[in-house]
Amino acid sequence: MINGRFLLRELLYSKKQAAIYILCVSLSLVSLIAVNSFKRDIDRSISGDARALHGGDIILHSHYDLSQGLQRAVVGLTEGKKATAVRTRAFYSVARKSDESGSLLCNIKVVENGYPLYGRVDLASGREFSQVVGAGKIVVGQGVLDRLGIVVGDQLLIGKSLFEIADVILYESAKPVRFFNIGPPVLVSYKDLAGMDLVKQGSRVAYETLLKMADATTVDTVAARLRERGLVGQERVETFRDAGSGIKHFFDNLLFFLSLISVCTLLLAGIGIESSLSAILRLKEKNFAIIRSFGATGAYLLRHYLLFVLILSAVGTALGIAVGLLVKGYLSVLLSDFLPPDIVFRASAADLSEGVVVGLMVVLFFTFLPLWRINNIKPAVIFRSESSRAKKSFTYYLCIVLGFSGLCVLLIRYLGEVSTGFYFLGGILLLLLLVTLMTRLILYFLSKIKWRRPGARLAMRSLLRPGNVTQSIVVTLAIPLALLLIIYLVENNLRGTYIDSFPADAPTLFCLDIQKNQQEAFLGLVGGKVTLHPVIRARLISINGKVVNRGRELKKRRDNLAREFNLTYRDALLEDEILVAGKRLFRKDEKGEPIIQVSLLDTVAEMGDMKLGDILQFNIQGVEMEVEVTSIRSRTRSMLYPFFYFIFPEKYLREAPQTYFAALHVESEEIPFLENRIVQGFPNISTINIAETAKEMGRMMQKLSKIVNFFAAFSILAGGLIIVSSILATRFERIKEAVYYKILGADSRFVLHIFFLENLLLGLLSSVFAIVMAQAAAWSLCHFFLGISYAPGWGACLGLVGLTIIFVVILGLLGSIPIIRKKPAQFLRQLN
Repeated sequence: MINGRFLLRELLYSKKQAAIYILCVSLSLVSLIAVNSFKRDIDRSISGDARALHGGDIILHSHYDLSQGLQRAVVGLTEGKKATAVRTRAFYSVARKSDESGSLLCNIKVVENGYPLYGRVDLASGREFSQVVGAGKIVVGQGVLDRLGIVVGDQLLIGKSLFEIADVILYESAKPVRFFNIGPPVLVSYKDLAGMDLVKQGSRVAYETLLKMADATTVDTVAARLRERGLVGQERVETFRDAGSGIKHFFDNLLFFLSLISVCTLLLAGIGIESSLSAILRLKEKNFAIIRSFGATGAYLLRHYLLFVLILSAVGTALGIAVGLLVKGYLSVLLSDFLPPDIVFRASAADLSEGVVVGLMVVLFFTFLPLWRINNIKPAVIFRSESSRAKKSFTYYLCIVLGFSGLCVLLIRYLGEVSTGFYFLGGILLLLLLVTLMTRLILYFLSKIKWRRPGARLAMRSLLRPGNVTQSIVVTLAIPLALLLIIYLVENNLRGTYIDSFPADAPTLFCLDIQKNQQEAFLGLVGGKVTLHPVIRARLISINGKVVNRGRELKKRRDNLAREFNLTYRDALLEDEILVAGKRLFRKDEKGEPIIQVSLLDTVAEMGDMKLGDILQFNIQGVEMEVEVTSIRSRTRSMLYPFFYFIFPEKYLREAPQTYFAALHVESEEIPFLENRIVQGFPNISTINIAETAKEMGRMMQKLSKIVNFFAAFSILAGGLIIVSSILATRFERIKEAVYYKILGADSRFVLHIFFLENLLLGLLSSVFAIVMAQAAAWSLCHFFLGISYAPGWGACLGLVGLTIIFVVILGLLGSIPIIRKKPAQFLRQLN
């Protein structure tokens, strides 16, 4: 039987602590609901029509013309009316105004008639794409018009051809988002490809053939046959179901990182759930003992308080779902520059059901321990003032194991990767344990100090008071503060390296696709001492006979071994290179000649766990070559300077098909003029303004860091709620202490001073732990992951300490003011 009056009375009596509990439950769900609902909308918008995103049922991709075998297979399909084929060529090149007064690096895409097979290209005029693009006529992104100061109808030089701008691209299904492109898009008819004269031997061009199958059920079968015809490692055959997408990869990475923060917030808010419920039940231990002394069983109390918890949890879950959907709306505003223009955000049944299920699992796990203790409260608590301790039976441990397992499964499902999920959960639990142990250790040493000032001594006693959840407060504040500081420090170091402190001698202009016969003329044009680096494109096939697993490599969130690499050859180290393994760059044989060998950059050596003596097999434009690793290099300067993962002796690659790459240092105001001169003389050479690219990256980083900081702030709120919960839980003890101080002659100012010192120590401990963790993590990321110099940013750290102390002190004192105002006589009468 459930006693409704008893339950209602308990809810009304505990309204302040119940409010904290409800907020903790809602906080545990807010960011998780927002991120996952947002992810569903993104998947529906970008990946929902995968055929439109990728442009076909089957996609044939290469950096060279398709091999004869694959071409014959495609012709057979089209002639047999089994498929429709469209070819595209994509590359970067410089477009110039017809009067040569301005130029701009653009993303050129050459398309055949019939493009797109799926999806659409929306134009500003509203006309059909197929009716606009033709011989001598192109459509461009708005950025081309804005940056060159031209309008529709003007002419544009691309390579050796003069084009009329016929329209403006509003939307392209294959590129629904263009948040970080080196240049704005230009769509050109395939008929004009030869006339532009831009594609040379070794040019960086993405060759694609898109197929639309007459019978959709044959897609997988035909794709399998085409894979058998293609060149392994050079040609990629994918279907619309398994093809990769850079846009989707960007959002997957961003939302994965936000999911990590959301899971972290859930765990910290879970600590708040446990702390606030424990505080509610701790205040009622005497009442429970009295009820037990009148014959009530532990099961009776457990039933009522389980229902008590479920009612509060239902309110918290509903609030969490509602706020989560509001946060999703705000997230769409923060990410507006990165989203497709026609994306629709909506609340779905999946959002609601997900919130209910997650809320139930979180509540069951984090309320188990406090509720279990109710069953073990004895009537003797009334007389001996003893605290109840839960009996840890087999059922107790079984419930803990099952609950933890369920929580792990839930969180791993949200993260989407089993191994990453386990690593993350293990790391979070280890971090929680580490911070808890550090907090206990520090508090232990502080308790042993002989404080001379009575205020400090009493503040320490207050901090260690029974029922005061000091450890929980420090943990739930230190971890999110550390996360915020890590983000700031890494972003600040990246900005300092690549943007604000752009090295004085760093290259500002990269020139690509320089042909062999253009070397002398190019050097004469740019002048000065410029090094031309030969570039030979190849793929890594195997390491010590073990074939590189393309599927696994492509899933990596960092660089991977499945992509095409740029090889080079030379016989000496660059100025910023040092050997970290091997006595010299290349080893000589008995005749003094270098054997077939390769020198690795330490970055790629770590990616593939490669070491001296390993045998690597490369496919160099159709020719397979086995080489031995004879040295490993590292770099002493930032990634702004030229570097290559793989270096060969000159004699083995000298005759391979190759282009050249140059890195020039040019003053920013002179870059446009030099670009114009280069493009006029060599239309096929692509130029990239590194200084402008770095600034664009900085703007993008700033926007993304705002999003991450916004979500990390929810974790700090969890710490704030636990502070308030702790004050409410120890309210009676605090009032009693304040009254005793006043009876002994202290005034309200002295009591306020004690509470101030208590909260000051809390804020100081939390911020110091956060700084220690953040400095270690940020240094590791910059040193090992990004390879840049590290500045600790002590000013920001001091600012964090100050802001944390202010936050904790204000929150603590606001909760303590009613306690300080309590009159001694009134309290003593109530006590009696």
